[in-house]
Amino acid sequence: MALTNEFIKQKLIDKFGDQVFAFEEQFGLLSFHADKEINLKILSFLKEDETLGFNFLTDICGVHYPDQKGAELAVVYHLHNIKENVRLRFKVFADINKPEVYTATGIYEAANWMERETYDFYGIIFIGHPNLKRILNVDEMDYFPMRKEYPLEDQSRIDKDDEMFGRGGSDHFDLGKRLQDSVVENEK
Repeated sequence: MALTNEFIKQKLIDKFGDQVFAFEEQFGLLSFHADKEINLKILSFLKEDETLGFNFLTDICGVHYPDQKGAELAVVYHLHNIKENVRLRFKVFADINKPEVYTATGIYEAANWMERETYDFYGIIFIGHPNLKRILNVDEMDYFPMRKEYPLEDQSRIDKDDEMFGRGGSDHFDLGKRLQDSVVENEK
């Protein structure tokens, strides 16, 4: 029997009911959400169920959604059933004021470094992790660089002209007219 997204979805609903939700399929990849309190139960089920067999943890990453009050930080698990060559995406969300999710290191040993990287960049604390500390940024950093908490550009810069980037001041017509006027003036 081929492992289809519809079969996986039904197995999850049969086991967890309305605790799994927001199912969607993009480019053939099944994705769903669950409460962070049951992330280990779901990961264990996906790995240990003989018909599912998601035995390979491809990736764990974080995402910051600043506009989702109470669920600003997401932990995204990408799982792979190597035998059937089927992939799956599973998301849990945490409040930015209490960014805690249970560690998956007891289920997938590969989660160790992936969770450390997610902690390092997003500040998500993995409860029960054997050695949760920064691995890519310096220990002295008191912020998490992948959070969308800072402006994308340095607001103190004075060496750029916003008009040249299509922001503020004149629109393209006015800029084009000024350039044309300056060419005409130079020809006189």
